[in-house]
Amino acid sequence: MFPGSHSKIKLLSVVGILFLLMGCKKSQPIKPNILFILADDMGWQDTSVPFGPETTVFNTRYQTPALAYLAARGMKFSQAYSCAVCSPSRVSLLTGQNEARHGVTQWTYLSGDEPLSDLPHPTLTCANWNWNGLQPEPGMKHAVYEENLPQLLKDAGYKTMHFGKGHFGAAGTPGADPKNLGFDVRIGGRDAGGCGSYRGTENFGAKAHPNGPWRAWDMDKYFGKDIHLTEALTLEAKKEIRKVVDEGQPFFCYFAHYAPHTPIEPDERFAQKYREEGLTESEAAYASLIEGMDKSVGDLLSLLDELNIADNTIVVFTSDNGGLSHSRRSMHPPHTHNAPLSSGKGAHHEGGIRVPLIAAWPGRITAGLTSNTPAMIYDWFPTLLDLAEVNYKLENIDGVSLIPLLENRTDPAFRRNLIWHFPNLWGPLGLPEPVQGPGMGPSSTIIKDNLKLIYYYSDQRFELFDLTVDLGETSNLVNTSVTQARMLARELTDYLKTVDAPMLRDKKTNEMVPYPAEVL
Repeated sequence: MFPGSHSKIKLLSVVGILFLLMGCKKSQPIKPNILFILADDMGWQDTSVPFGPETTVFNTRYQTPALAYLAARGMKFSQAYSCAVCSPSRVSLLTGQNEARHGVTQWTYLSGDEPLSDLPHPTLTCANWNWNGLQPEPGMKHAVYEENLPQLLKDAGYKTMHFGKGHFGAAGTPGADPKNLGFDVRIGGRDAGGCGSYRGTENFGAKAHPNGPWRAWDMDKYFGKDIHLTEALTLEAKKEIRKVVDEGQPFFCYFAHYAPHTPIEPDERFAQKYREEGLTESEAAYASLIEGMDKSVGDLLSLLDELNIADNTIVVFTSDNGGLSHSRRSMHPPHTHNAPLSSGKGAHHEGGIRVPLIAAWPGRITAGLTSNTPAMIYDWFPTLLDLAEVNYKLENIDGVSLIPLLENRTDPAFRRNLIWHFPNLWGPLGLPEPVQGPGMGPSSTIIKDNLKLIYYYSDQRFELFDLTVDLGETSNLVNTSVTQARMLARELTDYLKTVDAPMLRDKKTNEMVPYPAEVL
């Protein structure tokens, strides 16, 4: 039971007792429930739980007792990764595929014949990526169709529930609605990449955008009320979980927080103490969004205990990309918000892709340990399906089941290449120009045995880092370790060609920009 919660013993119904006493039929194995909690733009250190070798100043700033409790009863991962921006990670989670393979390499926005979320590049033509996102049926142009996680679980008897941010498919497409992707319940989000406001008094953005993409959908009952969006979503999730437990059905609850994504508005339940500690208003607001999200995690964990289902529920907590680090965050020097990691969201430096990850399941996942083996967001597709004993096709899956790691066993499958592909120019709409910083810009990246090679398409340059000794990516080894760099460039190129990754073209010549191995 999460400390501070009030447990209630749930009595068996009379019908249930009679059924047990009759014993006329052998009961079916009880499938585990799954609670998957995804933060939005939460950095590796945006928690009081240290995921690195040392406790950092950020770990001491943020107050996340629920995540600390979850880590104590489960396993944390020191080197967990997502994509550099949001939609690619979400599609990877639902398909088990790398972004280069499924082709949703940038955040999705509006449907159409052009990718409206791509900012114009001065010398390169945007790649022909899948800007319409993940779709429930094949055949749509600039879209991907694959068997997806919620649909497979639904077909296996799970009640599938979606709360919070969607952002799987572009606005105006079927994939924009999570209900079309296998979710029985959808509360809170469809196509938008963020909410217009966290405030119920602002109708969560609907006042300014009555029919626009930045309102939080399905939340009209809270309009005009003094309630934070995180709390409202949590109340809805608790209500739906209670319902499905009463029905005796296993559930997959996907809770995709909007927090701490922009707009960085304070959660006034927690913000004042951070102001009193001397944080700037934006940083106090950011810290309050983190703590509000943590309270939501604690409330859900308490509910599992109250319903007496904690021992049969897999709980996973992670983030869709690294922490925001540009000018919308604070007046601090940009790209220092994840230090000692370099850069932030939108970058292939560690600050943009390394994320917190905790997994717990009492009796099955080894508690209190830290795994130093790299894990990817798309690994959860095969992991959760394997834990739920659900069959799925093995072809075109990049994810590797994490079960051996969760059970504290070794497995040769984890000696693998980790690859990122971002043939796009990123920047939030409304900023005067693309965000620039370390590791940002159109690029492809590979990590093998903690050697990390980044190839930048704009000027065809490389960075090579040894993450074992240089977590902050301060020393570029490409000119002194040419053999290793060429090996990584070849393996990166081979993968990109194998999956037919979307590539950029030179505006002047209309020729495709060379693959990494063709340059180094």
